[in-house]
Amino acid sequence: MNIETVRRVLLWCAVINYGILLVWFFFFMLAHDWLYQLHGRWFHLSVEQFDMLHYAGMSVYKIGIILLNLVPYIALHITRPQLADLESSVEQ
Repeated sequence: MNIETVRRVLLWCAVINYGILLVWFFFFMLAHDWLYQLHGRWFHLSVEQFDMLHYAGMSVYKIGIILLNLVPYIALHITRPQLADLESSVEQ
């Protein structure tokens, strides 16, 4: 597996993860009461606690996307010209 493949995988991982985050956000916003009733069967939470947990969960998920997908992608993108020069010198 070469560096270009890793870059593409990281980019697609970021796109898919942001898609999941958006679905979570829209589902939370549009079906808030239904989600609260569903989770209320198992957990005794106030509406404020429920909102805070989802907000915190989305924040942690977003930080994970940034740290585990976007930062490595950007680092590989920044070092791409140097890697191309290095690979060409290794082939010779």
